[in-house]
Amino acid sequence: MTTVQILLITLIAYWKATDTVTLQLFAFNTIICGWLVGLVMGDPATGLTIGATLQLMSMGVVAVGGSSMPDYPVAAIIATAIACSTGRGMEAGLAIGLPVAMLGVNFDVIYKIFNGFLAQKEVSLIEEGKFNSFLRLVKVSPIFYGLCSAVPVFLCVAIGPSIVNAILDFMPTWFTTGLSIAGGLLPGVGMAMLLMYMPLNKYWSFLIVGFVLAAYLSVPTLGIGAVGLAAAYEVYKKGLATATATAPAGASFGGELEDE
Repeated sequence: MTTVQILLITLIAYWKATDTVTLQLFAFNTIICGWLVGLVMGDPATGLTIGATLQLMSMGVVAVGGSSMPDYPVAAIIATAIACSTGRGMEAGLAIGLPVAMLGVNFDVIYKIFNGFLAQKEVSLIEEGKFNSFLRLVKVSPIFYGLCSAVPVFLCVAIGPSIVNAILDFMPTWFTTGLSIAGGLLPGVGMAMLLMYMPLNKYWSFLIVGFVLAAYLSVPTLGIGAVGLAAAYEVYKKGLATATATAPAGASFGGELEDE
């Protein structure tokens, strides 16, 4: 791995983290992170595969309120870099990337504690009328959060390759095989968690239709999405017609007032 590649991968991790607390354009899109690192490493297909796998693993996992969750985009960044640089495949990347993602929970907690003290100081500056000082201080939070992702990624990709190879050589075959199998199963777990939040009891027939299209008819994802969009539109029209039919006389759904 060259110095330029290490710097670019570190910048991707830094950008991902700062985007999380600023514009939020692609912050939670694990696939994009894996693909970008794949481009840097000259193997975007591997980046997409690892990013998509980790994206599916994280589906249904939501950091509600102030809670923390594993940093799956960082896992995709590290896993792609290691998989491409060592040539050991996705299971080798996941073996290192997932533990670092779990450590990301601790970094997130540290950031939130730090940000709490920072917010108190910002409130004090506003109350004192020191708005220029407040504007300067408010920029510290995203910079610090960027380092929470960039530093562990830099250490893994800059110092890690030799250590990673030593660890992988030490691992028994049954362990790496198990990681490969888990990498195939965990996306299904993510999908199952996502289905828990959906009204599956009411619309289970649509799930069966999608499964048949994918498993037995080999319809591409875009085609299944188009069928789902058409079905959702028909359900929406039916619900709207029912609501209109049962509405009290004189009620208006257009938001306009009627003359008495």
